[in-house]
Amino acid sequence: MDEGTRATYAQPMTSARPIEAPTARLVIERVVAGGDGLARAADGRVVFVPSVLPGEVVEVELGGMKRDFARGRVLKLIAQSAHRVAPCCPAVSRGCGGCDWQHVDAPAQLDLKVEIVREALRRTGRIAEPDVVGGGGVDPFGYRTTMRFAFDSDGRPALRRARTNEPVRLDDCLVAHPALASLLADLRVHGSDEITLRVSVASGDRTAWCQSPTGRIGGLPPDVRVGAAEHLVEHVDGVAFQVSAASFFQSGPAAARCLVDAVRNACGNALETASTVVDAYGGIGLFAATVVPASASVVVVESNASACADALVNLVGRQARVECTTVEGWKPEPADLVIADPAREGLGATAVARLAATGAQALVLVSCDPVSLARDATLLRDAGYVAGRTTVLDLFPQTHHVEAVTRFDKQHQ
Repeated sequence: MDEGTRATYAQPMTSARPIEAPTARLVIERVVAGGDGLARAADGRVVFVPSVLPGEVVEVELGGMKRDFARGRVLKLIAQSAHRVAPCCPAVSRGCGGCDWQHVDAPAQLDLKVEIVREALRRTGRIAEPDVVGGGGVDPFGYRTTMRFAFDSDGRPALRRARTNEPVRLDDCLVAHPALASLLADLRVHGSDEITLRVSVASGDRTAWCQSPTGRIGGLPPDVRVGAAEHLVEHVDGVAFQVSAASFFQSGPAAARCLVDAVRNACGNALETASTVVDAYGGIGLFAATVVPASASVVVVESNASACADALVNLVGRQARVECTTVEGWKPEPADLVIADPAREGLGATAVARLAATGAQALVLVSCDPVSLARDATLLRDAGYVAGRTTVLDLFPQTHHVEAVTRFDKQHQ
């Protein structure tokens, strides 16, 4: 949990009275952005506790204590939620931080994420009654066709222990697509901190890319193509997409389809009248090739050179232009509709100013962090755009990670 999220919930105290005991019995009030539970100690201090659910009663060891908040480590579960389940992956018990919500039953995960987004928009975005709904998600296991792995000292694939850089070795991964998970047992990498593995559901092709050029890879089957420039083809919404190893893609094609549907629904009537659409942070052209009507022209703004090269291929035959630059460095041009899918930190003030300068009547924002969504909602409100419905998607089951699609409409004076 970042300092901004802590500050959102931690209220100033009149004194810095220390918590007398190193342990405390707490009732979990809610789950907040970042995935931790929130409770309050006897002195009013906010305590953030991982791996808990609303309504649970826990005994925790208190640590990381600041003036107005602390962290808690669960020592004993006194009363548990009906939505708690035993994690089914053995790596969780060894400390793997890749799936921090395997203790939550699958149906409850989306409901929790909806409440997290709603609370962030209320508290940080200052929206009194945000319109937030659940929009579905993907299968809880085997859904990830792209994953980035670290390595242990023997070069075996690993994910990080929660809140550390310590690797936890994996021989299997339950959220990985089977064709990707099957690579882990024999894979060995030296000279690189991380590797990205990807598989195509459409073709079965597989790629691998070491972020470090000095990385040495062993143990991969001969069908796996290695290198940043290697690519595969994936199908989403009836469109074939070239996806290079160094380009971003969603957690899998099922997630991409969910996101395309949600963005299309959010755009709604704006698609019927739009003659020019800006697809900001447009990546390989996912929305430009699926959501934007063929009758409209589209400008894709993307800073990653690999993704730009893919977008040029994926948008052949359409009225499309790819601007390989940051949104902050892009010169705005008139548009009827903006679709924006920024990284976790959100748009920020400069990008909001650039996108607002298009004069678009509607802006559809894809957010992967509830707090950055709430901050962007405030910035967009100041720029003359009012928030409409937010649809929350569960594209990363077994984790706290959230995807949300929000429509903003330009206010007319």
